[in-house]
Amino acid sequence: MPPSSLLLALAVCSCLLTSPLAHGRETITWLLRDLAPLTIASGPARNLGAVDLALPLLRAALPEYDHNVLRVNRARASQMLGEPGLNCDPALLWTAQRARSILYSVPSMNVLSNVLIMQRGDLPLIAEFMQDGKVDLGALLSSRTLALGIIAERSYGPVVDRILADTDSYQLLAHHGNDAMGSLLRMERLGRIKALLGYWHEARYQARQEGLDPEQLVQVPIEGSARSQFIHVGCSDSPASRRVLTALNSVLLELRNGQLADFYAQWLAPAERPAYLRETAALFDAQRKEAMSSQR
Repeated sequence: MPPSSLLLALAVCSCLLTSPLAHGRETITWLLRDLAPLTIASGPARNLGAVDLALPLLRAALPEYDHNVLRVNRARASQMLGEPGLNCDPALLWTAQRARSILYSVPSMNVLSNVLIMQRGDLPLIAEFMQDGKVDLGALLSSRTLALGIIAERSYGPVVDRILADTDSYQLLAHHGNDAMGSLLRMERLGRIKALLGYWHEARYQARQEGLDPEQLVQVPIEGSARSQFIHVGCSDSPASRRVLTALNSVLLELRNGQLADFYAQWLAPAERPAYLRETAALFDAQRKEAMSSQR
């Protein structure tokens, strides 16, 4: 065989030996967003979010797969979860619309819900829509008193999502970029918007990253919205994803009341942690009993 032909044959053999098909391994692409305190892409707590710390445990439960981590914004993550392949988001809220094209694990973490976030000096703007420390978001938006900053394609929970769906689009400033929360906070600080929706710890962390004073921010719970909500691992709809989620479910059921809850609790004030852990254990126990009942 001529030398050039021999080299070509060796190169082809080498490619075959190192290809995924040759050794039967598939790659899971984990889609992470900058979503403190769950996933953190920059700053002093980079990779120390609750889901950041959980991800190595999930990967260890799937040793037969290769793993790739990709940081994307919410809109890009949604797009990739709708594409063929083995793409998974480890911090996804369940919605009926998403469930049409995304496969979900059992609940993995209990996280505090999104709230209305404002500059302290702007609170009088919503005074007439407040009752018992909570804002009637539907009435506030119906009054057309202010524009509201949101992150494009994020779910804010069933109650808030329904309110936003019924709101005129010109009242909602939807940010699509990678630094969506930071940009919205800057716009709020400059007075371009008076309120935004987000996780409280996310807003405070991003405010520090932007050089803003987090003590000037206030959180306002939303009337009718649950205090906390479950996140899941969500994967693109494919047979490979079903196998991955089947393997992960048993691991999540074992870890979610212990290590996973602790990963999130560390972001709370020390005085808040015992109540959060008790609440989380009770919610997961109730969810487990409901799941068992539905299988009978």
